[in-house]
Amino acid sequence: MCPAVGISTTVMNGLLLGIAVLFVQVFSSVTISAIKDYIHPRIRIPTYTLTIATWVTVIDLALAAYVPEAYKATGIFVKLIVAFAIITCRLEMFACKNPILPSFWDALGMGLGFMFGMMTLGAVRELLGSGTLLGYEILGFRPLLFFVLPAAGFFTVGFMMAIFNYVESVYEQRHKKRRLIH
Repeated sequence: MCPAVGISTTVMNGLLLGIAVLFVQVFSSVTISAIKDYIHPRIRIPTYTLTIATWVTVIDLALAAYVPEAYKATGIFVKLIVAFAIITCRLEMFACKNPILPSFWDALGMGLGFMFGMMTLGAVRELLGSGTLLGYEILGFRPLLFFVLPAAGFFTVGFMMAIFNYVESVYEQRHKKRRLIH
């Protein structure tokens, strides 16, 4: 997640990395699901890592060949997808235990969720750091340049998690009150 937080300074960067992760997640899950009966239990994790690395290489080469601008924007960060624990976790927890079609849908949902998260993070950082959204001037000034720095990604994720936790606690309190009344 660290590389994703570091590069998600704009909506477009979040989208590019999100698409790459989506591709790797889906194809790795389908691959592992297809060969799960042939993987010895002792070499599960190395097999997952090699599978992820294979699909990362494919997306990296495809970006370099067909979308060089995207390749330049994402740089080394696409290569670091190999280290994303969430992909390995989904292979271990779902793909190696389920048929191909459910593994495909699980990976698609996880990948889309990650992409949405990266785009949201990129939108917040782009707006607060540059005053723009998708490259269009929104605020007319640069509010807090801090938000375009890589370290600000962690701060932004923490702030967004605090907001989500607050909203969830308010929802739960209201839900408890409704149950007590009825």
